[in-house]
Amino acid sequence: MSSHAAPVAAPVAARWTRAVVPALLVCLAAPAYFVLLQPLLGAALLAVGVGSAFALERGRVAASAPSLTRDLSLIALGMVIVSTISLAAKLDDLSMVRFTLALGGAVAVPYAVSRWVYRDHAIRFPWRGGGRWKTWQWAWLGGVIVLGWVLLPFYFITSGVYQNWPVVDTPNLIARLFVGVGAVGIWDELFFICTVFVLLRRHLHVALATVLQAIVFVSFLWELGYRAWGPGLTIPFALLQAVIFLKTRSLAYVVTVHLLFDAVVFAVLVHAHNPGLLDGIFLV
Repeated sequence: MSSHAAPVAAPVAARWTRAVVPALLVCLAAPAYFVLLQPLLGAALLAVGVGSAFALERGRVAASAPSLTRDLSLIALGMVIVSTISLAAKLDDLSMVRFTLALGGAVAVPYAVSRWVYRDHAIRFPWRGGGRWKTWQWAWLGGVIVLGWVLLPFYFITSGVYQNWPVVDTPNLIARLFVGVGAVGIWDELFFICTVFVLLRRHLHVALATVLQAIVFVSFLWELGYRAWGPGLTIPFALLQAVIFLKTRSLAYVVTVHLLFDAVVFAVLVHAHNPGLLDGIFLV
C-alpha cells in the first residue's frame, strides 16, 4: 500500500472558513478598481487573494473538489479585463466598441479558460433553468416596473446623478443609450451572477457568496454612474438577483428582471435630459 494517501476533501464548513479570506480579498479589488480608481491596489488585492488561496490549497484538496485558486483566478481575470477601460458612460463609436470588447472579454475569456484550460466547466449560462415561470415570478416582473417607476426618477433627478450619463437629445443618441443600457444590463447578469456568484458559490455558504458578489456588482455600477445614494438601490438589487437566480436557476428570468428595471432607467435618463418630453409619465 502506498504511503502517500490521496488528499481528502475538508468538511464543508471548514472549506467555507478557509475560502472566506481569499475570496474577500479578490472581491475587495472591485471597489479598489471601480470606486477608489486605484488599479495598483486592485491588482495587489487580486494577487494576494489568489496567492493565499493557492497557499491554502497545496496538498489539501481532493482531485474531485473544485479549486478555489482556479475559481478566484477566473474572477480576477474578468475584473482585470473590465479595469482596462474607463466605465464612464459615453455614446460615441469608439467608446461603445471599447465597452463591447472589454465587457465581452470579461465574460468570454474566463469562460474559455474554465472550459478549455481548466476543463472543469465551472461557468455555465442556464438560459431556461427551472422551466416555466411561476405565478410569483410573473408578479415580481410587475413589481420591478412599479418599484422602478417610483424610485428611479426620484433617485436620478433629485441627486443629479443623471448627469453622469451623456445628454441624449437626438433620436440617434436616444437609440444608442437604449442599446447601451440594455447591453450592459445583460452583461451584468452574465458576469456578476453566472460568473462571479456561481464561482463563489462553489466554495462559500450562499449568504457569503451573495454578499461578496454584491460588492463586485455595486462597485462596477458606482463607476458606471450610480453614485450619491445609489448603493441604497443597487445593493438590494444585487442581493436579490443572486437569490432569485439561485431559486429559479434561470438566466432568462434574471435577465428579464434586469432589462425591465433598465428600461425604466433608460426612460428616466431621457426624461431628465429632455424636460417636457415625457411629462405625465413620472412623478418627478
